[in-house]
Amino acid sequence: DVQLQASGGGEVQPGGSLRLSCAASGFTFSDFTMSWFRQAPGEKPEWVSSIGRTGGAGIYADSVKGRFTTSRDNAKNTLYLHMDLLKPEDTAIYYCTRHSNFGSRGQGTLVTVSS
Repeated sequence: DVQLQASGGGEVQPGGSLRLSCAASGFTFSDFTMSWFRQAPGEKPEWVSSIGRTGGAGIYADSVKGRFTTSRDNAKNTLYLHMDLLKPEDTAIYYCTRHSNFGSRGQGTLVTVSS
């Protein structure tokens, strides 16, 4: 079975940093572009970033550009999202997905940015 398990969330003050991880299993990780989405309470899902099969520079939503960095380690079947300069509006459950398909998400991790 395809599994995507996000972790690393928590509560942080505005201006702080977090690094999320997503452990993938049940498929050939290096064959897929991977993405991060987030969903705040009562809101629609928002695409955050994507990264190609071999890594390199990702692409980002305007709302996170310059603050978030996505990366991947194909040897470890793991996707990462490093988040800096966090804002209260970044509060959401964060999910990783295959391609840019929100329907493929696994278990998310909650990020709360609050003073």
